[in-house]
Amino acid sequence: MEHTTMSDLPTPSAQRLHKPSWRDSRLLIGLLLVLASTAIGAYVVSRADDRMPMYAAKSGLVAGQPLTADDVVRVDVQLGESAGDYVSAGTDVPPDHFVLREVRAGELIPATAVGSRDEATAQPVALQVDATSASTLQVGSVVDVYVNRPLPSAKGSIGSTGFSGPVLTLAGVTVVAVPQDGGVMGGSGDTRALQIMVPKDKVKQVVGDVDLGAKITLVAVPGATTLNAS
Repeated sequence: MEHTTMSDLPTPSAQRLHKPSWRDSRLLIGLLLVLASTAIGAYVVSRADDRMPMYAAKSGLVAGQPLTADDVVRVDVQLGESAGDYVSAGTDVPPDHFVLREVRAGELIPATAVGSRDEATAQPVALQVDATSASTLQVGSVVDVYVNRPLPSAKGSIGSTGFSGPVLTLAGVTVVAVPQDGGVMGGSGDTRALQIMVPKDKVKQVVGDVDLGAKITLVAVPGATTLNAS
């Protein structure tokens, strides 16, 4: 009878670990993922660096009003080659600059929308207007201005004998101030004081109507939205 000894038993061979090869698909996939993540991160950072500070209108701006730091808000945007078309927030708001055309709340301010006092085409004028017509208006409302001028007094009488009109004096102008009742501009009785932007070539006529005691009524333009709408 044969006896089996320890030396006769098969000896298991140790499995050696092999270094991963460049041909290992898992290694290649992992490397590609790392490279893709790095590229995406670099792209995002580079795009973020392209943002530039610009001024946007904090509330509606109307032609003729001075442009101040209180009227604007800084926003960082990507404009590329069109950056020069807007007012940069890299410096303070230039002094003695005026709004040349309307800019709605939240919009970037075009460089062509601001200029010097001489370039401004409108001026703010305070008026006592019909209280009923003013009750639904707010800052930024677009209105037509109708004027009822007093008729000349009859010979030998004192005061006006009535009013003529109404006459459309201004079309599509903007309301820039509507003080609360009892304020500095607050009206009384059947009138209320507010402020509108008047084209420079019409200011003399409007002031003349006010001095004559004309009745002034504002009518909201159908379909017009306020400049303060964002």
